[in-house]
Amino acid sequence: MSTTPPEGTTPLRLVFDEPRGRAKPPRHLADLTAAERADLAKERGLPAFRAKQLATHYFTRLVDDPEAMTDLPAESRAELVETFLPDLMTPLRTLEADKGTTRKTLWRLFDGALVESVLMRYPDRVTMCVSSQAGCGMACPFCATGQGGLQRNMSTAEIVEQVVAGARSLARGEVPGGPGRVSNVVFMGMGEPLANYRAVIGAVRRLTEPGPDGLGMSARGITVSTVGLVPRIRQLTQEGIPVTLALSLHAPDDDLRNELVPINTKFSVAETVEAAWDYARTTKRRVSIEYAMMRGINDQAWRADLLADVLHEYGDWGWVHVNLIPLNPTPGSKWTASDPADEREFVRRLEAKGIPTTVRDTRGSDIDGACGQLAATE
Repeated sequence: MSTTPPEGTTPLRLVFDEPRGRAKPPRHLADLTAAERADLAKERGLPAFRAKQLATHYFTRLVDDPEAMTDLPAESRAELVETFLPDLMTPLRTLEADKGTTRKTLWRLFDGALVESVLMRYPDRVTMCVSSQAGCGMACPFCATGQGGLQRNMSTAEIVEQVVAGARSLARGEVPGGPGRVSNVVFMGMGEPLANYRAVIGAVRRLTEPGPDGLGMSARGITVSTVGLVPRIRQLTQEGIPVTLALSLHAPDDDLRNELVPINTKFSVAETVEAAWDYARTTKRRVSIEYAMMRGINDQAWRADLLADVLHEYGDWGWVHVNLIPLNPTPGSKWTASDPADEREFVRRLEAKGIPTTVRDTRGSDIDGACGQLAATE
C-alpha cells in the first residue's frame, strides 16, 4: 500500500530552523537561571532577593495573581511582575475526557500561534504532555501537526508554563481526585523537541531544579521524544540529565520509514537506532521505541520480526522497550488504526523475540486527542 501523501496535497520539506523575522516571546523568569534572575533584578535597580521571592511564588506556591504576592512591596509589585512574570499564553479551550481526568488545553501564544498541552491523571501519577514548537517541520504525513508545517520554536518559559498551569489546576483541586502534583512530563506534544534543543534542555533544567529555582521534578519522570535527529541525540547523551529518550521509529526498514518519517532520508534506521542505543549505554536509561500502528502500512507480522532483529543488533541486555501506539487518525485521513488482531500478533511476535512491548493507553480520542487536531480545527 502506498504511503505517499494524499493526492492534491503539497509535499512538505523538512524545516529545522524557524522562520526568521518573528517577534520573540517576552523574557520570563523561567527562561533564566537563578543567577541570571538575580542579574536582571540588579539591572532594574531591584534587590536580588526579589527574584527569589518571585521564583518561589511561581514554582513553589504556583501563584498567578499578583495581589496574592503579599511579601512584595505594593508600590513595586506591578513592576516586579511585569519584569519577571509577563503573560506568555492564554487558554482558548479546555476539553475534558475520562470523567475529567484527561484535560486538553488549546493555548494562544503572544503572537497568535496555537499550541496544545494535555494533562492525564492516573491512579498512581499525573502526566503532562507538552508542546515544544508551534507546528512542526518534520513533515510526517500521518501527523496533523506535521502537515501544518513549522511556525516557530517555543521559548523555555512557554514550555515550562504548560507544566506550571497543569500543576496549578491540580493544586487547586480542579481535576477530579483531589489536590495533586505533576509527576511526569512527556515532550510528545506539537513539534520536534530536539529541533528546538536549547529551549527544551532549558525547560528540562527548570523542571528538575529544586525549588524555588524550579519545580523539583525527577529527571527520570521526564521523557523527551524525537523522530531521530541523530546529532541532537548524541548531544543529549552528553548532557548528564537522565531523562528517558523516546525514539519515534514507526518502521524498521528504510524504504517505509523514508515515507513515514522523512528525516530518515538524512539519518537511516541503522544510524538512528545506534544513536538511541548509545544513549541507553551511556545513561543506563532504557530507551522507548514509539511505533504508531497504521493499518496495512507498518503493522505486518514480518515487520514485527524485522523490528525485533534491528533492536537485537545491539544486544539483549534490556536497553529498549517498544511502545505501540494505536493511531488516533485525523478527520478525513487515510491513515487509520491497525486491526486489533494485527496489533495483538505484532505484540506476540516482538515478545516471542524477547522485546518488552506495551500498547499505549490511548486517552482523549473523543476530544481531538491526537497532537495538533485541536489547533487545526481552531
